[in-house]
Amino acid sequence: MCNQTRVGEFILLGITDVQGLQRFCFITFLLLYLTCLLGNGAIVTVVICEPRLHTPMYFFLRNLSCLDIFYSTVTVPKMLTGFLFGPQPISLGECLAQLHFFHFLGSTEAVLLATMAYDRYVAICNPLRYALVMSPRTCLLLAGACWSTGFVHAMMHSVMTSQLSFCGHNHIHHFFCDIKPLLNLACSNTSLNMSLLNIVTTTIVLGPFILTVLSYLYIISFVVQKVHSQEGRWKPFSTCASHLTVVALFYIPALFNYAQPSSGSSWQRDVPVSLLYSAVTPALNPLIYTLRNQEVTCALKKMLWRKLFREGKGLKQGED
Repeated sequence: MCNQTRVGEFILLGITDVQGLQRFCFITFLLLYLTCLLGNGAIVTVVICEPRLHTPMYFFLRNLSCLDIFYSTVTVPKMLTGFLFGPQPISLGECLAQLHFFHFLGSTEAVLLATMAYDRYVAICNPLRYALVMSPRTCLLLAGACWSTGFVHAMMHSVMTSQLSFCGHNHIHHFFCDIKPLLNLACSNTSLNMSLLNIVTTTIVLGPFILTVLSYLYIISFVVQKVHSQEGRWKPFSTCASHLTVVALFYIPALFNYAQPSSGSSWQRDVPVSLLYSAVTPALNPLIYTLRNQEVTCALKKMLWRKLFREGKGLKQGED
C-alpha cells in the first residue's frame, strides 16, 4: 500500500495545450458533435415516423444512432470545456462513471455492428426466410443481447478499476477517463486489470469483427455464385456498402487501441486513435447512411416537406 495521500480527483490534460490549436479544435469538434446530434437524431426520428422503415435493418440502425448520440456525449462535452478553460478536474466517482458508460456504449456498438452484418446476411442469402428468422421478437432479443453484453463488459472494468488505489501523480494525458491511463496512475497491483483489458476487451472487439467479416464473405460468395446479372450483383453490394464503411471506421481504430498490450501503449498514440471512434465516427455515421441509402434520404425529404407544408399552411391560415 502506498504511503502517499490517496487521490480523489484527476486532471484531464486534454488533446493540446497550444492556445491557437485549442480554438481550432474547439470549433472542429463542436461542429462534429452538433452533426452527430442532429444527424443521428434525424435518423431516429425518421425511422420512428416512417412506416416503410419499420424493418429489422432500420430497427438496428435506430439503435446504432441512439448509441452514437450517447457515446459521443460521454466524452465530447468535457473535451470541449477543456478547449475553452484548460485542463479539467474530474472526481474519482465521475471518472469511473465516464469509464463505465464509454465502454458500455462502445462494446454495445461493437456487438451491434456484428448483429447488423448478420441481418444483411440473412436478407441477401436467405430472403425467403428473412421475415421468419428476423422476426420482431428476434430483433428485440438480439438488441437486448447487444446492450446486455456491453453493460456486463463495462461493469467488469468499472468494478475492477474502483478497487485500485491511486496516489501521487493525478494528471491524465487524455481527454476522458479511459482504462489505460488510469492503470498507469494506480499505485496498487494492476496485473488482473491489464489481463481483463487485453483479453476480454480485445475479444469484445475482435469477436464481432470476425463475425462481421465472415458474414460479408458469405454474402460475396453467395452473390458471385448465385447472381449472374450485373444489376443483381450491384444491388446487394450497394446495400451493404454503408455498413462496411461504418464497420471499418469503428473496428480498425478500436482494434489498434485495445488489441495491443497495455504496457506498450503511449498517450501520444492512444489519444488520436480514441478521437476517431469516440468523436469522428459518430458524426460520420448519419452522413454515410443518408448519402448512400435512398430509402432514408427519401423518407427524410418526405418528412421535411410534410413539416414545411404544414408550417406554410398554418401561416397562411393565420394571415386569413
